Formats: sequence, structure tokens, C-alpha cells
Amino acid sequence: MLILGINAYHGDASAALLVDGQLVAAAEEERFSRIKHCAGFPRLAVEYCLGAAGARVEDIDHIAISRDTRAHLGDKLLYALTRRSPAGLLKGSLGASDPKVHLGAALGVDPKRIRAASHNVEHHRAHLASAFFPSGFDEAAVLSIDAFGDFVSTMWARGRGNKLEILRHVGFPHSLGLFYSGLTQYLGFPKFGDEYKVMGLSAYGQPDLLDKLRQVVRVKDGAFELGLEYFQHHTKGIAMTWEGEPRYGPIHSERLIDLLGPARSAKGRMEDRFMAVAASTQAAFEEVYFELLATAKHLTGSPRLALAGGCAYNSVAAGKIRPKGLFDDVFIQPAAGDAGTSFGAALYVHHHKLDNPRGFHQTHSYFGPAFSQETIDELLRKEQVAFETLPDEDLIPRVARALGEGKVVGWFQGRMEYGPRALGNRSILCDPRRPDIKDAMNERIKRREMFRPFAPALPLERVGDYFEQTSPDPFMVKVYKIKPERRAEIPAVTHVDGTGRLQTVTAQENPRYHALLSEFGRQTGTPVLLNTSFNASEPIVCTPKEALDCFLRTKMDVLVLERAYLERAPAL
Repeated sequence: MLILGINAYHGDASAALLVDGQLVAAAEEERFSRIKHCAGFPRLAVEYCLGAAGARVEDIDHIAISRDTRAHLGDKLLYALTRRSPAGLLKGSLGASDPKVHLGAALGVDPKRIRAASHNVEHHRAHLASAFFPSGFDEAAVLSIDAFGDFVSTMWARGRGNKLEILRHVGFPHSLGLFYSGLTQYLGFPKFGDEYKVMGLSAYGQPDLLDKLRQVVRVKDGAFELGLEYFQHHTKGIAMTWEGEPRYGPIHSERLIDLLGPARSAKGRMEDRFMAVAASTQAAFEEVYFELLATAKHLTGSPRLALAGGCAYNSVAAGKIRPKGLFDDVFIQPAAGDAGTSFGAALYVHHHKLDNPRGFHQTHSYFGPAFSQETIDELLRKEQVAFETLPDEDLIPRVARALGEGKVVGWFQGRMEYGPRALGNRSILCDPRRPDIKDAMNERIKRREMFRPFAPALPLERVGDYFEQTSPDPFMVKVYKIKPERRAEIPAVTHVDGTGRLQTVTAQENPRYHALLSEFGRQTGTPVLLNTSFNASEPIVCTPKEALDCFLRTKMDVLVLERAYLERAPAL
């Protein structure tokens, strides 16, 4: 049975394909179109997924799209009748077109040839399914938190077996995600997806403005509400531009300026007061976030939590879940944002609608394209680039030596990651022991703000040597405290508050990456590498050609494409 999941006409368009309940392929459209967070119909991602399975569009049994404009229609009508409604609020609410029509048009196939049954899956149910069904938990509290989808911003459920029981939701216009996005705009970061910059900046300030921000978002009855006078999404809507890099239209109102003072411009100086706003924003977010988690615990009584939605990417908060003692075990979907709803919609249809048993446990996120060594060597010869193709027993020690010499390595291998994190297959790596490497990476490679942190990767068996928490995190979605005695050893991946967003690596899930980490540890005594995504002001590279182009236009020193080794000639 083939089930194609699609997230379309929304940010982070994507596709995922289940074959007999197993995820065989998944990818974001941006990796192929090279437009960050692109919307529209994910034609290229769909074509990739079908190709990876050796399937045709006619072979699909079910199509699941993670959008149902008919969902919560009563709430929408009530809101429109009792409040001033933003333009377009009810647009499309009275029906949802057949996904087969869009799929046929995108692929140039007569929709009549597509025999698949079509399913519209409400946005948050898709998020919930993406969190619970691959978690490995037989039963769990399940929670989705984001900006908005199908008129809802937060949804609680109980997952049990192959079913989800919806327990409660928070609807428009209240949204924890839009609270964070509005403050992100205020701090001068206008692009869609810039919220992680505020999370990184928050460590540099003190939450001195928390009392003021409690007027902007506040805990209420186990959930939360916004101080709507500080926002305008509910009166004017939110304009988004999906050409190039999308930008939010204004979310916050002038009342926020009255409360906090003049906003920072996109190129304005980062004053101390803005750092205080960032710290206070994170603190206010966490107050509500943990109230939502406490409600999940109260509603279900479960010791396990499965979490998705864009707010699940707040890794600072996520790293505090286990220490707070609410849950013993936590699974966060690595594609927690809207790209993951294509996977979730397919899972929801497979399990909840079709009543199929569960049999897929997600332990990695490598579901994108891979490329043969022959393809890579042919490319490098065509581009007239000097390279060597080496066996791993020679390649891995050589790369480890280069890293120990302070060289920056582009590391490209295997299948591309699904989700926003580079997890060792499309990564830029360097030595975390060098205190100057963080600023050098931000300036000469990533071309981004200097306050942005980098992530440490290390073998799972060594995590207790460096971090105060020892639970695995293969998806790099939680921030943990680095042991005080280790911070000076790995300064490039130790954030200003003594934390790091770690990735744990096992030989089972990524043997070559694990071997490189272990070899670097053998050579230097430190089995930790700085890992950041292989890109520079663009989506993460997908193909060997994109990796080579990124290498050539930045100041990386070494490029590894599977077993091909390239080293930049030293400057004269």
C-alpha cells in the first residue's frame, strides 16, 4: 500500500511516501527548488519520493494532504460573526478541492488516471500523528503547538495504539507561535522562520521585561491567551510573500512599541535592551509552554510525551522537559514544523483512518536523496576539480587530521536529512576546541549574526562525559547543560550560558559519521565536532553539485563527497 503525504500551499511545502506503513522517502520542496521555506505544490518533492520507491503516480493508493479548510468551520463562522474578521479568514473554508487535481496538474498527468483515494487531514492532527505514531510509544500524551493551521494553534491528544483521541485545542486568534513571531519581528528579524535567532540571542540578556510580556501572553486555565491589543493578525491578517525568502507581514501592533519602546530595524545595532527583550520573550514562552505540558500530563496521566508543531523547535525549552520531571520520556518529531505534516498526514490515514497496525519507529531522519560515487566522480571530472577517491580506512583518519589542524570540512554522504537540522549527512564540520572558530564560521562560511551558536555532535556512548543530561538526542532538538569542567575544552560549541544543542550519534544509525567522531577523539582526546548545516544563505545542499558550488564560493578548506576528498590549495 502506497500513501503519499503532501504539505502544499503553505510554508515548508513537502512530500512523504509510506509503503506498507514504512517511511521510504521524505523531503522539503525547498531542497529542490532552492527557495527557502517555499510554498506552492511540492512537485519536485513528490517526484523524488515516487522515484525513490520506483513507483508511478498511478501506483498510489491514498493521497493525504495536511490541510482541511472545513475543519473547525463552526469556530470560524462564529468568529466572523462576532469579531472583526481579517480579510480572507473564511476563504476556502466551505470546501477543499480534491488533491488529485493538483497532483495531476503538477505532474502533467490526467487526474482520471490517478486511482488513489483522497484525504484532507486537519493540520494539527497531522502534527500529532507525526509525533506519536513514529515515537515507539504504545501510549503517550501528544501535543502540537505552532502559529496556526486550520484555525487552531495548539492541540492536545492521547495517543494509544493506532489511534489519536483529541482532548482539547486553542483556536484563533490566540497563538503561542505568533507571540514568538511577533517579538521576533520587533527585534528586527522579519523573515519567515527567524524565531531561532531570538532563541540564540536570549542567552545574552536577562528577563527583566518578563512582567511586561505577561501582558502580551499569559497563562489561563491550563492554556493561554494573548493580549490582543498588542497584535493585529486578528484584525488585519498576516501578509506573506513566498517569492524568494518569505517575510511575515506585521504581526504586532503599535501597542507593543508603547510597551517596550522603539523596535529594532533589521540592520539596527543590537542594544542591551533588545537582548533583554529576547531573554524575556523566551522566559514568557517557557511559562506558557510548561503550562501546556502540565495540561497534557493532567489530561492523560502519561509519563511519555510526543511533541510536534513549530514551537517544538524551541530547543532551549525542550531540553528542560525531563529535568522538570513532568515526563520520563520525550519524543520530538525531527521535522516538527509544517514540513513534517506531509509525513503526519500519511501516518494519520494509514493508522487512524485505515486502522492499520503500527510498525515504524523513527530512529533517524535520513529519508532524502543519495548519490552514487560514480555520479560524484563524474561531476568532479567534468568540473575539472582535483580530487582523490579513498577507502574509508584512509579517508576518515585524513579528515580527522584536517579537522585537528583547524580546517573546515564540508561533509556530504548518504541520504539527505528530512527536517531543518543537518545530522551528519549534509554538514559542515570543524574543531570545537578552537575558541576563534565560532566567529570565523559565522563570518566567513555561514555569513550570519555573530551571536548565533553552533551545535556539538558526539558519540552517544560519550555524552555523559560532556553533558549533564545523558538521554539520547539523535535529532539535535534539545539544549542541554555542558558540564562546567568541559566548557573550556569545547568553547566553539559552548553557548554563552554554558549550554549546547547536542546531537548524539550511534554506529548503528550513521556508521561513517560515528567513525569520524571516534577517530577525531582518538587523535585529539576530544570526541566532539562542531556540526552546522551545509549551506550558506540558502537551503541545505541536496546534490553533489550544490555542495561543490557552496564549497567553492565560501572559505571551507576540505570537501568530502562520499569517498571523494578535495582540499583547497593554501593561499600564497
